[in-house]
Amino acid sequence: MKTNLKVLASLVLVSALSAGHAQTASSTGTSSKTTAKKTHRKAVPKKPSVESQIEELREGLNSQKSQIDSLKQQLADRDTQLQQAQTAAQQAQAAAQQAQQAAQTQQQQLSDNSEAVTSLKTSVADLQTNTTSVVSTIQDNQAQVKKAIESPDTIHFKGITLSPTGSFIEAATVNRTRGTASDIPTAFNAIPFDAANAGNISEFYATGRQSRLALLAEGKVSNATIRGYYEVDWLGAGTTSNNNQSNSYVLRDRQLWAQAQLNSGWTFTAGQMWSLATETKQGLTNRSEVPPLTIDPNYNVGFVFTRQYGFRVVKQVGNTFWFGASIEDPQTLTPSCAAAGTGASCPTNYVIGASGTNAGLYNNTTTYSYNLAPDLIAKIAYEPKWGGHYELFGIARFFRNRIYPNAGAATPSAAGAYNDSTVGGGVGGGFRVPTFKKHLDVGLKGLYGEGTNRYGTSTLPDTTLRPDAQLALLHGFSTLGTLEWHATPRLDVYANYGADYAGRRYFAMGSGFEGYGSPNLVNTGCSTEVVPGTTTSGYTPSNPSKCAGVNKDTQEATFGWWYDFYKGPHGRLRQSLQYSYVIRNTWSGVGGAPSATNNVIETAIRYYMP
Repeated sequence: MKTNLKVLASLVLVSALSAGHAQTASSTGTSSKTTAKKTHRKAVPKKPSVESQIEELREGLNSQKSQIDSLKQQLADRDTQLQQAQTAAQQAQAAAQQAQQAAQTQQQQLSDNSEAVTSLKTSVADLQTNTTSVVSTIQDNQAQVKKAIESPDTIHFKGITLSPTGSFIEAATVNRTRGTASDIPTAFNAIPFDAANAGNISEFYATGRQSRLALLAEGKVSNATIRGYYEVDWLGAGTTSNNNQSNSYVLRDRQLWAQAQLNSGWTFTAGQMWSLATETKQGLTNRSEVPPLTIDPNYNVGFVFTRQYGFRVVKQVGNTFWFGASIEDPQTLTPSCAAAGTGASCPTNYVIGASGTNAGLYNNTTTYSYNLAPDLIAKIAYEPKWGGHYELFGIARFFRNRIYPNAGAATPSAAGAYNDSTVGGGVGGGFRVPTFKKHLDVGLKGLYGEGTNRYGTSTLPDTTLRPDAQLALLHGFSTLGTLEWHATPRLDVYANYGADYAGRRYFAMGSGFEGYGSPNLVNTGCSTEVVPGTTTSGYTPSNPSKCAGVNKDTQEATFGWWYDFYKGPHGRLRQSLQYSYVIRNTWSGVGGAPSATNNVIETAIRYYMP
């Protein structure tokens, strides 16, 4: 702007100088002409002088300079204002940036505050939930503590728990249409024939001997749970036990075992327990055995069981499969042998066992076999996701006796005596399936083999004898079907049907046969009652003469119920009524195949400890 003003002023100055110079030259020419030629003209007014023009110009320039200065000043003022405006703009921009930053900071703070508020709300909600949970936990703990003090499930003693669960007191009665001189356990293989003295008279007994005491001790260590279990009742008979005045019966060992259950799934159990052949409800777990829901301590014909010493090893695989093996205390039932025909007789030149010795703490009225080896049992159990329990097992048994070939010689001697042994065994299995929404349990189990009848409820014979006194094992089977209807939470109704069977095995000897189930045994007198025998203590019931039939099978159908009058934290009070129809069939002989039946009614009232 300043440069343009300077150029403009220079142009004005040059124009003024040029005009003044031209005017001076014109005036000089005219004067010369006038001198040369005098011509009189009219007087012309005097024009301004150069000085005056220059002065005017100077004044104009000064005026313009003033204007220029004024413009410069204006420009300077404007520059100043512009600078101030720029400065103000920069300051405003800086202020705006600061304000924006402040706004962003405030927004961030608001956001942070919002998040903090949200977090605080969440924390408060979590705190409220936790407080509710803590209150609920405290209330539950208080309830558990109160329950543990007022009605504990277990008793704590030096790091272990003690539980009497399984103990009960029972008052039971039994009424049979044919007498067996038995308490509530029924001797299924000794039902008297119709013509027997006892077969014509009924019997009634009342007892509390099946009352049971149970105690489970349990403790946990780093890698296992260790247990001990003790269970007894009063169904033992001592040499002085009687019903005369005070029914005085001794404690009977039912179960006495110790166990280590490892966290890895292995379980080791040793002591007296239910045989591994006995059906269980949960895997192969001790104390989950499922005997029929009967009052009778002998349960039901066809039920496969023993309770004896065993050392058992079980492995659980996942939640559906178990396999196990056990060695168990053996016992050979006294060989059963009968002979008929000229020259036929059962051998007696052998030793298989003996009556117990008091010094050895065995009953001297009972025969104990000399056992070669323990019974061996292996078993698997499967419980699929769709429900039910399935099992399969095998038993190996080892029999032995000592034979004296020259015992019947004219001059008896032990020369040539030897030990004879044979191996028996069988296979068994079963299943239990809940149906109709777990209201009806259907079960079937059984065992088939040679020399395995000891594991059946009726304890039919395991073996007979060959003419040379060697043992001859008998085929046999036991089977039991069960229905258990859980009608209501208080009422269980059950029905069972089972059978035990012993096959016949006999050998020709002389003009007859000897062994088990010989077809020439005489049964012609089984329907004729005879007078009782006499002893120094009075008359004793007699069986018919000429009635030698041996047991072929026993069968039993049972129906009953258990009803809970009370079931709660104070235990359980139950009542039961049971009816059984028992059949004892014999192998046919001369005169047919006699059979015997019995109708048995039993009642029970039990109080179970909680």
